[in-house]
Parts: sequence; C-alpha cells; structure tokens
Amino acid sequence: MVLKVSAQGRQNRQYQFVRKEEKPMHALENITYDELHEGDYATFTRSLTEEELVLFAAASGDVNPASLDAEYASHTTYKERIGHGMWTGSLISAALSTVMPGPGTIHLEQQLKFDLPVKVGDTLTVKLTVKEKGERNRVTFQCEVINHNNELVVEGESVVVAPTEKVTLERPTLPRIHIDNQ
Repeated sequence: MVLKVSAQGRQNRQYQFVRKEEKPMHALENITYDELHEGDYATFTRSLTEEELVLFAAASGDVNPASLDAEYASHTTYKERIGHGMWTGSLISAALSTVMPGPGTIHLEQQLKFDLPVKVGDTLTVKLTVKEKGERNRVTFQCEVINHNNELVVEGESVVVAPTEKVTLERPTLPRIHIDNQ
C-alpha cells in the first residue's frame, strides 16, 4: 500500500505533509479542518487482488457472478470478471479516513459515477481534492480514481466532517485472513 499526501495551499505555495522522523512509519496523522485549504489534494494507491475480491464479497454479501464466476462473466459486457464497484468506493473511504483528512473523519455523503470496470490485478490511485469548506467543519472533496493505465475509472464527490483536533495514532495491525474455498 502506498500513501502519498501533498497539497497546494493558498498563494500557490506547495506543501508536503511529511511525517517527522520521530513518528513511526506506520503512524496515522490527520489533517485538521483548519489545516485544509481548497485545492489541497492527497492520493492513496491499492491493487485489487483475487483475495481482496473474495474477501469483499464475503464481507459485503455481494456475490454478483459478474465478479466471482469466470464462466458467467465471459457472457457479460466486459467478457471477464470485474471487481465490485463498491470495493473501489471503499478505497475513497479508506483514503478519507487514513490520509486526508485522516483519523477522526466522519463520512457523511458519497456520490460516485463508475466510468470503467476494475479487474483483478488493476492498481488504482484515489485522488482526493478539497473542493469546498463549509460550516460545522464540513469539507467537500472531489474524488477521482485512476487505474494503472491512467484511465479514470470512478469520479464523484464526498462530504465529510473533518477533525478539529490534531491526532497521531499507530496504524492498527489487522489480522491475516485466510480464504478457504470449501
């Protein structure tokens, strides 16, 4: 997983949000409402693996054969299995929760348009751009998801409540999950 954060602030100054050396590399640090400015952006990159496809189906209950059954999918529009659209949407949520604004973010709204399918092996980069800051710490983000071929696969907007207090947390260690094909 690759996490990159950069931002363009007011007066066209360039900022790079870099973790200080004393912070562990696996730390999560938020960007507070007051630190966000229109035009700031962040990226989050992840690849869709066979394991993630099956885990998403198991966790969500979305067992669409277009995603899970190669024979069925061969007779569909895309002629092969495609990833769940909401797996891609969940990457936007992950980027908002872990990168920008980061820990403490509350996701209120998400509007998505799916432009191209995502397939196993595709590497996707989410780009979040601060579009507008509103009352009560609301921030609207322009969201774009680009594949490894630099094609736009998903676009939309998300509205969040940005955190108001700075926090740095250790990234939780998640358990390894084994998929048993019984």
